[in-house]
Amino acid sequence: MMQIVVMRRKYTQEEVDFLKKFGLRIRDLREKAGLSQSALETDSKMSKNQVGRIERGEINTSLINLNLMAQALGVSIKDFFDF
Repeated sequence: MMQIVVMRRKYTQEEVDFLKKFGLRIRDLREKAGLSQSALETDSKMSKNQVGRIERGEINTSLINLNLMAQALGVSIKDFFDF
C-alpha cells in the first residue's frame, strides 16, 4: 500500500483521500457562506494560508481549529463531516 507523508506522519492513500474530501467540504461550506479564504482566516483567527491548506487536504487540523472555523461559518462541527 502506498504511503504519503503529511506533516511528518505517514498517511495511507485512504487517509489522504479522507483529508481531501474533508477539505472540499470545508470549501463548499465557506463558499455557501459567501466568504473568501482570507475572510475565513480572519474570522476564525487562524494563521495565514492555513484555511487553504486544510481545504486542499494538506494538513490534519486540530479540534480547536475546527471549532473556530465552525463558529466563523455559523455551522456545527458535525456539518464538516457531511460528505
